[in-house]
Amino acid sequence: MRNTTRDTLVRLRARDILSEIGWTLWHLRAILAGLLLLFIALTLGMYYWGGAVETANRTPSPFGETVYFCSITALTIGYGDVVPTSTFGRIDAILLGLLGVVFTGLIVAAAVRGVQEAAHRAGGEHG
Repeated sequence: MRNTTRDTLVRLRARDILSEIGWTLWHLRAILAGLLLLFIALTLGMYYWGGAVETANRTPSPFGETVYFCSITALTIGYGDVVPTSTFGRIDAILLGLLGVVFTGLIVAAAVRGVQEAAHRAGGEHG
């Protein structure tokens, strides 16, 4: 005997998945806003106390380069063309990397939940 619910295919629409992801991100907006504020604070800390320098000429990094460095660090890419030289800056860079991992995890979790929720709703409509 075959289990018909297990053998049923459910067609998911990208619009439904994106809608569910959007709703999930909307519910996480306070956490995401907090992470953005923390990123801004860490970036300002890096600019004023982190001792970020450009490695090519060992000169202090301008604000735009510091924002670039913090963004690349939070994305866990880290090109190495700007580096922090103070202890505070190195700790700040570690915190930026951890912040990026948390942010990425939230986005991936929202995407997975969006697919699951859209599949659940589509299965309920056809089941």
